[in-house]
This record gives sequence, structure tokens and C-alpha cells, in this order.
Amino acid sequence: MRKLLLPVSLGLCLFASAQKKNSPAYFAATITAEDMQRHLYTIASKEMEGRDTPSPGLEKAADYIENHFKSLGLLPGNNGSYRQNYPLYKDSMTSSSLKVNGTAFNITKDYQPIPSMSHTTELRFSEVVFVGYGIVDGSLDAYKDLNVRGKLVMLLDGMPADYKPTATGFNSPANVLSRVARAQEKGAAAVLIVYGNYPRQSFNASGSYMLNQYVAGIYPETFSISEGVAASITGVDGILGKMKASPLASQTYKANIDLSYIKTTLTASASNVLGMIEGTDKKDEYVFLTSHYDHVGKRPDGTIYYGADDDGSGTTGILELAEAFAKAKAAGKGPRRTIVFMTVSGEEKGLWGSNYYSNHPVFPLDKTTVDLNIDMIGRIGEEYLKDKDSANYVYVIGDDKLSTDLATITDQVNKTVKMKLDRKYNDLNDKNRFYYRSDHYNFAEKGVPIIFYFNGVHADYHRPTDTPDKINYKLMAKRGQLVFYTAWEMANRNDMLKRDLKLEKP
Repeated sequence: MRKLLLPVSLGLCLFASAQKKNSPAYFAATITAEDMQRHLYTIASKEMEGRDTPSPGLEKAADYIENHFKSLGLLPGNNGSYRQNYPLYKDSMTSSSLKVNGTAFNITKDYQPIPSMSHTTELRFSEVVFVGYGIVDGSLDAYKDLNVRGKLVMLLDGMPADYKPTATGFNSPANVLSRVARAQEKGAAAVLIVYGNYPRQSFNASGSYMLNQYVAGIYPETFSISEGVAASITGVDGILGKMKASPLASQTYKANIDLSYIKTTLTASASNVLGMIEGTDKKDEYVFLTSHYDHVGKRPDGTIYYGADDDGSGTTGILELAEAFAKAKAAGKGPRRTIVFMTVSGEEKGLWGSNYYSNHPVFPLDKTTVDLNIDMIGRIGEEYLKDKDSANYVYVIGDDKLSTDLATITDQVNKTVKMKLDRKYNDLNDKNRFYYRSDHYNFAEKGVPIIFYFNGVHADYHRPTDTPDKINYKLMAKRGQLVFYTAWEMANRNDMLKRDLKLEKP
């Protein structure tokens, strides 16, 4: 591997005193623990109410970020606006019914629609195809020799006693979503899933917000039903227990079944907040610095999930990085490439904001040299609590995935900051799968090289106790300075990063 040559503007300063005016070290030193504390106590305050997507608290946080960008003189990052708004959709059931041979059953007592898999429709069937557990995995195929196209399918909660899924968690073939997806692939028009936990106490007729209302294909209409409803169709009492005792054969049962589900859709919106510093001779190439400013909101009882580390810390990092680069620009040391500072919303709901941006980019993704994403940099993770490097480390994730340039540059830049760079989570077999779990991944999917900066999980992760008083601000500032030096190099080097590695898919 060839020796890395940093740009003159940075290379002359790597080992210079931090006091040398207008050097990268001079501007990096403006990222301070005191400023980070001031910002974070606002972003993760009670007034922000946990910054759920969408919510009034999220809008307050967006206003705070936008006003900070304006105060620094950053240009609006979306064609004259600091906001990139995107729509959200929320389905709510207005009515539903289930009848078997003319007998009506009661919602909650006997059945429940699954809102995320149901759509406005009224269906009538004269038969049901029973497919056991409905699992398709390797040699196990619940649909073998069955034609269910356009038909009503019934499957059971659970799995065979001797069955071991080839994948676990969300990706398991035994997961309910996976089983309904298999029914969809086979052409089923609707699915009934038999559960043993009826009657139930309640049913939430209101679904959750979704980013994608317009999809290429829809799930079959999907209801969960009690064993009593299943018995009215099949004549088999206690079907779940009998299936475990002696597997029941797949077969078609004759029954007249009416299904209906009527819903209404509410529309809301959320936004990404973008500010930028225009480059000089390479202004049509871009360096992205990102974080997510949302968290998970507050519960009905009023409990607030403050999200100080996740990801108030990353958002604070973006505010401080923007200020450092704005001061450099004002001093005549502006970047060659345009730097875009983007805080996104909806990360906690499924990387919504970055997903929307990657599919509706303001700046060409093929001219975006890198995304440096900051998600949780304010704490000491549980794996480092007793480590000698507990106050001087950061997890660096993804710098080996798309460009052979990136890890080498990261190591070279770190000679200035001298942190321990822990690349443990670059292992794609790691069970935590962090590489796929933050906003950088939507850039990576489009071919943009990325680095994800992360402190690891801790006891307060996704708890109401993730509060600003528990942040290690000195360590947070040092991590922010590492990102600054890295961004400086990316913004000023002669060439964009090579894209010479293939993205590994989950």
C-alpha cells in the first residue's frame, strides 16, 4: 500500500502546536467540553420531550439546530431551505369484522387484525388452506404440493419441536413477518394466524407512522385468530396442542368466511436539517457529516426518554463541527470540497430521514466522497468501563467496507488525536450488527464510503435515564475533534475516496 500524503494545509500542521493560529489544530480546539455541555442540556432537555418522530419536541430540536446553523452563517442545504421535509403516514382502523359460516366473532375476544399487514378490503372465501406452521426454510416447506394463489391461508403460531431456524431474530424464517412474506410469495390473498393468547385485553386500532405508503407489493390481509375461531373452521378443538402432540397434515377446509377491514390514513411530516459550507476549487464534491436528532419520545404516563447520548451527543457533535469549520472559513481556511452538516430524524423508527435523503438526494451521491456519521459519542460503553483506555477510545465502524483509502486515512489522521480506534464491530458476523443500524448505512447502500463513530451501549441505552448529567464531555469533545480532523482531510485532499470494495449485505 502506498504511503498516504496529506494535503499541505493539514500535513504541515499534524504535529504543530494546538496554539498555532489558523491551523487545523487551532480550529479543532474550538470543539470544547463546555460548548458541548451547553448544547446538549438544551437538546436533551425536558422541553424537547424525547424528540419522537413526529412530535412537537422534535420540531423544537429542529428549530434549535437550524437557528444554530444560521447563527454561524451556514448556507441552507436544500435549495434555499435548511429543511428537507418528508411525509409520514399513519393508518387507523375504522371498522373490522370476521364471520365463519354466518357466525360473527368479536374483535379482541376472538380475533384481531394486524394493522401493519392489512388494508381496506372486504373478502369472502369458501375454503381455507391449512399450512401447519407456514415455515419455508431449507428442506422444510409448508407449501409443498399446495396451490394457495388467491386463497385464504391459515397457519399456527409456534414451530416444530425439532426445527432449528437457519437465521435468528428479525431474519428468522420462523418470524411472523417472514411467514406472512412466504404466504405472499405463494400468492395468498389473506392469512389467518392462530394464537393461544385469546381473549386479549385490548386492541390498538391506531397503527404506527410509516415512511413508505407507496409500495410495490402489499402483504396479504392478515388477522390473528383464537383457537375457537380455528375450531369453527376446521372442527379441530385445541389445534395448537394437537399440532405439537402429533403434526396435523396440510389440507383444505370448506367454510364460508367473511373478512373486512376498513381504515383511514393520517398524513404528517418530519424533516432533516441541512446546513453547508461551500467549498472552493472542489465545491461540486461533498463531505457529509451526519447524526440523528430524534429519540423515542415520551410514554403515555409522561415518562421522557431524554436521549442525551442517543443521539443528542452526535447532534451536539454536528453543531460543534459546524462551528469549527465556520470559523475556519471566516479565517480564510475554508474547505476545498463543500461540507454538508445534516441532522436527520426518524432514525429510531427505521433510519427514515437518511433513507429519504438517500432516495431524494439534494447533492449527487456519486460526488459525495464520504459520510462521517456520529451516533452516540458521549459515554463510556459497558465493554470499556474497566478498560485502561476507557477515557480515550471510540468504536470506528465501516471504514474498511467500501474504500481501501478510508481506514488508512483514519489511522493517519488519528496520529494527531491519539485515540484508541476500536474496530471490533467491523466484523459483519458480530451479533449486534451495528454496521446496519445507523444512518450511515443508507449512504453505504448507495456506494458512498462511510465511517460510523460510536461509544458502545451502556446501562442507560434507550432508557429514561440517558440524561445529560451522565455524559463525559471531555471525552465527547475529543471524539468530536477526531471527526473534525478526518473531515478536514476528506474536504481538502486532492482526490475523492476510491470506491473499490463491494458492500456486504446483511
